[in-house]
Amino acid sequence: METALIIGSSGGIGSALADALTARGVAVTGLSRRHDGLDVADEASVKAALGALDGPFDLVFVATGALEINGAEPEKTLKHVTAEAMIDQFKLNTVGPSLVLKHAMRLLPRKGRAIFVALSARVGSIGDNRLGGWYSYRTSKAALNQMIHGSAIELARTHKDLICVVLHPGTVETRFTEKYVGHNPSVPASEAAENLLAVLDGLTPNDTGKFFDWQGKEVPW
Repeated sequence: METALIIGSSGGIGSALADALTARGVAVTGLSRRHDGLDVADEASVKAALGALDGPFDLVFVATGALEINGAEPEKTLKHVTAEAMIDQFKLNTVGPSLVLKHAMRLLPRKGRAIFVALSARVGSIGDNRLGGWYSYRTSKAALNQMIHGSAIELARTHKDLICVVLHPGTVETRFTEKYVGHNPSVPASEAAENLLAVLDGLTPNDTGKFFDWQGKEVPW
């Protein structure tokens, strides 16, 4: 891996990934709302930001996302579901990575191993859902999983060696999760980044379209 594009490079996981890749000698390009004004839910913003780049990139990693948006906490019951919260979650967690993939296709090599990754979450797994709740966030991540799975099928026709996956990073110690860590074991962002990169190191084109956790174990859809 020689070149990487990190979307959401100013966030906890995104910045840790950029640092870890740089330490490996990878040439990292980072884009974020904070530093570059990138709004992943706005196609004009995504098109302009990615259109200004020259590829190819061996890795495109979308590390954006949020559990709370505009103060709306994860719903504990159906009574708390609102259209506004659901739409906000879909814009950031589903639409955002989907638009990045759309406009990053020209930056991915058609020959040779390359990886497109979007951060998902285990709670987005329908098969693993035994608790209910967290409706908007869960559903937006489940929709993201479907987008990446379907896109992997299409892209395999033109990018034979591309690996297109979603990853669950585990519970990471960032502003994103500080209110929700609870009794779940958590790791610093730097450790999470190394875990995720270790998973990517072991993937082959046969793994495209799949969902893995930070240990490299496949997560049910």
